[in-house]
Amino acid sequence: MIRNTPLNYGLVAMGFHWLMALLIIGLIALGLYMVRLPLTDPETFQLYQLHKSFGFVVLVLAVMRLVWRFLNPSPELPAGMPWIERLAAHLGHAGLYGLMLFLPLSGWLMVSASPWGLPTVIFDSFNLPHLPVPAFLGTKEQAEGLLKIVHEYSAYFLILMVVLHVAAALKHHFISKDDVLRRMTRLKSD
Repeated sequence: MIRNTPLNYGLVAMGFHWLMALLIIGLIALGLYMVRLPLTDPETFQLYQLHKSFGFVVLVLAVMRLVWRFLNPSPELPAGMPWIERLAAHLGHAGLYGLMLFLPLSGWLMVSASPWGLPTVIFDSFNLPHLPVPAFLGTKEQAEGLLKIVHEYSAYFLILMVVLHVAAALKHHFISKDDVLRRMTRLKSD
């Protein structure tokens, strides 16, 4: 089953979900680690390049995932689900998708604003061009400082959203005892 059905996710949606979950968790862990390294540490430059490379992969996958979602709608929520939970589910997914796009873009813009002018070399293969930095953000130093704060706190917000997402899935499985979690982990619901 490649495509979603009204009751289950297909292989493509499940693949996007779990691959991106692994990448995002890895990026968060790497980001939390590397920002604590001294900039003079020889390992630091390579870790930043790795973080930027995988961040770019997440950005590309997020766009592909959104296209797939528009072409292939998600299964319906359980019929007896209260409207407030339905609203929370829709807002939560919108927030996760927004952050999957916003975080890589804010990181890319932050690197573009840096007065150091360091390149972003994707997996040691090609240079990603810098984005134009809006003048209203101030000098390069001011823009980079602001964008660092935005990127950092957006990452913390993403951590919160992921924790809530996992908690909601577990609530559906163990408390509501519905198929919401099962349909993202296997092809058929009981």
